[in-house]
Amino acid sequence: MNANDLVESYVNDVAVQLPRRQRNDVAFELRALIDEGLQEQAEVAGRTVDAAMAIEFLEAFGRPADVAARYRPELTVIDPADGRAFLRWTVIGLAIIWSLGLLQVFLQPGDAGGFLGKLGQWWVGTVVGSLWWPGMLVVGFGLATWTRRRWPQTSAWKPRAGDRVQGGRVAMSMALVGILCGLYVLVEPRWVLDFFWGGRAAPAAYEALTYTEAFRQSPATWLLLLLMLLYIPIFATVIVSGRWSATMRRVEDVQGVAICAVLVWIVLDGPVFMAPASDRTTKFLLALIVAFTLIGWGVRLYRSVRPAPAPGR
Repeated sequence: MNANDLVESYVNDVAVQLPRRQRNDVAFELRALIDEGLQEQAEVAGRTVDAAMAIEFLEAFGRPADVAARYRPELTVIDPADGRAFLRWTVIGLAIIWSLGLLQVFLQPGDAGGFLGKLGQWWVGTVVGSLWWPGMLVVGFGLATWTRRRWPQTSAWKPRAGDRVQGGRVAMSMALVGILCGLYVLVEPRWVLDFFWGGRAAPAAYEALTYTEAFRQSPATWLLLLLMLLYIPIFATVIVSGRWSATMRRVEDVQGVAICAVLVWIVLDGPVFMAPASDRTTKFLLALIVAFTLIGWGVRLYRSVRPAPAPGR
């Protein structure tokens, strides 16, 4: 092939990757640009344009796909500004799914296949199956990108409320009510059946919500009850003041660490409920609470900013 044929082939390879309405105009412009560049290179080299010079010039000009991308309208699925957030949530989500899947597999009764069998079950059932999570994130971030470009006002900056209670005193009061309900259920979960069904629930339901004697006597149970009771004065103080002080935040963090440690103790300890199905479900939910609590702390720590003085000050 001579130099002219090489340029023609290159221009065609670029143009066919573009929308039809652009092809002829881009091909004409690109051909003129390449011819001009080759002519300048030939004058500098002091020789005529040949096939070797054309190949060298076109290789330096870039792959046809890269050149076509310069002319195509930009298609952005995930905004570059969201790239790190997408990667972070992908890793966090997969870590949670894999951890909970591993915990669920090894908490199942029986020892069929041994350690390697359970590991294989986790790999096929959890790791391979978890690919839905990155796909869902792509869709979610893609929709967010489209929304921001379609309605820019939705992503306009707004000042944050600092350490004020999110949702106000009403939300905090509801959280306090939730703590009290949690204490009610923790003391005796069968009371829930009496409350909703007036003592007429099926015997199997009562059996499913019956604690084992070992759990009732466990130090972890009484420690969890005490730690949950301590939330009442903390939340009451925040409701009165309307904001989280630095001291109350530290107290809550310490208490949260203690509760997570106790929940892990309960999950790894003996059975909680007499019914095996209820026990597995409860331990799975407790592990989920610990995972999401740790993620919340991690996100808050990652987003914390402590301005430091400039060097030499």
